[in-house]
Amino acid sequence: MRSGGAWRLVYQSLRDDIVAMRLAPGYKISESELARRFGISRTPVREAIQRLADEGLVEIFPQSGTFVARIPYDALPEAMVIRKALEQTTAALAAGKATRSQTLILASVVEQQREAAQRNDSTAFHRADELFHSQIAEISGFPGIWRLVLQVKTQVDRFRHLTLALPDRMVAVIKEHEAVLDAIQRKDSDAARDAMLRHLDGVLPAIDQLPDTNTD
Repeated sequence: MRSGGAWRLVYQSLRDDIVAMRLAPGYKISESELARRFGISRTPVREAIQRLADEGLVEIFPQSGTFVARIPYDALPEAMVIRKALEQTTAALAAGKATRSQTLILASVVEQQREAAQRNDSTAFHRADELFHSQIAEISGFPGIWRLVLQVKTQVDRFRHLTLALPDRMVAVIKEHEAVLDAIQRKDSDAARDAMLRHLDGVLPAIDQLPDTNTD
């Protein structure tokens, strides 16, 4: 493997596992183990870890090691304020621009979520959730807005993976997405904006239902 791209592979693999909570907060990351796993030297592994540290996903303690960071709860409200401002806009714009074929695509994504919920597959559910929101940004004519959302919601996503295990949480999200979709289909920009706000407003309160939030 070329060293120039090796760190990216390690970075993306670790990042995916951390955000999806497959690596729990407090998990100790071994540079030597990662180097063996990916068949590379420890230099690109260190680069990947440093980039994750820059994102607040791992913490590096000299003499002690590198650990998956706890979720910084204090940072979540600000991230959600930014996300709500951006996604209310894309929802309203999408309602004014969506074609029938585009709304059918959104409906198919909601159906994917429904099927994932029936299987209790939170990974597939979250993947479809991302697609639903990114498609709305695409329909709005400003796909770059979704890229901005991705930059601010990393820690929120860790939290959301925890909440999807709560009873009826996936069912509630599907109903909220259906309300957004219905408003877009009716070309009602105000209703789409309001439905998106109600949907995103449901994210943070769910933290109180978690027995162990893994937050700071």
